[in-house]
Amino acid sequence: MLYNYIKSLHLIFVVTWFAGLFYIPRLFIYHIEAWQKPSPDKEILSEQLKLMTKRLWYIITWPSAVLCTLFAIWLLILMPGWLQQPWMHVKLAFVVLLFVYHFKCHQIFKQMQRDDIRYTSKFMRIWNEVATIILFAVVFLVILKSAFNWIYGIVGMFVLAILLMLGIKMYKRYREKHPDA
Repeated sequence: MLYNYIKSLHLIFVVTWFAGLFYIPRLFIYHIEAWQKPSPDKEILSEQLKLMTKRLWYIITWPSAVLCTLFAIWLLILMPGWLQQPWMHVKLAFVVLLFVYHFKCHQIFKQMQRDDIRYTSKFMRIWNEVATIILFAVVFLVILKSAFNWIYGIVGMFVLAILLMLGIKMYKRYREKHPDA
């Protein structure tokens, strides 16, 4: 019974962690685009976006990542046999990638807090999809409990990436036609 409570808490913090990871690049995009506006709009928007980003990052995203990880470790202590499963090895590899993504977002966050704008909004829109691809991979691995046929898995990930890129291009065209959107 304890297992189900720990699993529930783990899943809750997975959801909130991903919510933060999905929204932080969006705030980065708004911050980058705010810097293209004239003064005083640029400064006003920048300060507000820095505050919003800081709150999201330190109040939701980081605590969720830590709690998600702690509950995951607890689950592995309760179910050590999972560490023998190939699907778990692949899942943990994706979790490592997720942490790499998280730490890179942290680096970008620190730069943006200093108004050190190094990326374009187009780059950030693409960057935002990295978490989506990791989420898809982890969910399929956990639900199917299989390191599944790698041919299908790789093809599926490429198809997902292509669809995401097409969505970004279509959204860019839409924004060019509708600048107030």
